[in-house]
Amino acid sequence: MVKTCLLALFLAVLTAFLSEAQNLEGLLSKPAMPGSRTLQAPVNPSAITVARLHYGGGGDWYWGSSALPNLLRYIRENSNIPVDTMEKTVQIMDDNLFRFPFLFATGHGIMKFSDEEKERLRAYLANGGFLLINDSYGMDKTIRKEITSLFPERELVELPFEDPIYHSYYDLPAGPPKIHEHDNKPARGYGIIINGRVALYYLYESDIGDGWEDPQVHNDPPDKREAALKMGMNILVYALTH
Repeated sequence: MVKTCLLALFLAVLTAFLSEAQNLEGLLSKPAMPGSRTLQAPVNPSAITVARLHYGGGGDWYWGSSALPNLLRYIRENSNIPVDTMEKTVQIMDDNLFRFPFLFATGHGIMKFSDEEKERLRAYLANGGFLLINDSYGMDKTIRKEITSLFPERELVELPFEDPIYHSYYDLPAGPPKIHEHDNKPARGYGIIINGRVALYYLYESDIGDGWEDPQVHNDPPDKREAALKMGMNILVYALTH
């Protein structure tokens, strides 16, 4: 019953976010950065649309082409959440940034935001937007530096396993799943809290995005892929209900 009621809640949240986005676009819209891509395809106003963040710095922001489509299909097949299963791509300075309530960033190496991008991303997150950053491996140092620069007045805090993000749809009492070994450290989830909600969620030593990819890409066992997909569902549900 609770999960059934989420449909109406999601649509209400989406409508409110898009309404606020129209106001923010008028205040913050700027010409796109040289070489930027402004998405021309219309955003479906009756569906939750997830966008992959095309960030700067030289990191492979495009890593894992099957990850988001697989997660979105999983959400569509295992809930009544009205999610658009087509992945979109957006840059921070693109005109339509504020039309996406949920951004996903992943890859290896360097992530870098310009001063203009920081200003716009802060506004996006402070007004209901959500950013999930997945360290696929090797991004931890630059990610933490950019987050500190983005929010110098806030601390990136590790979220306890009791946090609602781990219980918003599925009950995940052990917190974020460990998908790949990497440095053999436990998977950890960190957040930037704005007005009592996690607006930016950073996953470290988990590599959840690899768990969403097609089975033959990393040969992850079914239980790991299922854990990764359930965590993805939880993050989306949390982002749209808080």
